[in-house]
Amino acid sequence: GVEVGPQPQGVVRADTLDKMRKIVKHGLDFVQLFNEGREFPPCTIEVFKITEKVDYPRNKNDEVIAIIHPKLQDQDWQPLNNGDPLFLTLDGEVIAYKGDCTVYPTFINEAAYYEKKQAFVKTVKMKLTAKHIRASVL
Repeated sequence: GVEVGPQPQGVVRADTLDKMRKIVKHGLDFVQLFNEGREFPPCTIEVFKITEKVDYPRNKNDEVIAIIHPKLQDQDWQPLNNGDPLFLTLDGEVIAYKGDCTVYPTFINEAAYYEKKQAFVKTVKMKLTAKHIRASVL
């Protein structure tokens, strides 16, 4: 499966559909070249690994008491450092990020995750290295 987003629920966007088509085409091209015996050299790529799901701040009755801070809104995959604004209470108080390392939040304020009690997920940036691969052609 391929998930390309984010985009609002029930909306089909031409630019997002085009990105999905391109990535599926690249995947099929890779499979064809691999099956033809093409060798692919080693490579290193940057990826983001999910480390934690973060809920909205809640009171003792489990009611949300803060919203995503405007400076965090629409900043998926951007660095979030200790002290950066995270939430804004309904009284106007800023709740800052408290962490010992830079994280990269994503799925920030996604409507589909409200019911799952998820304001965003924290990810860390890391590198993955793949050895060369080659299929043996019969």
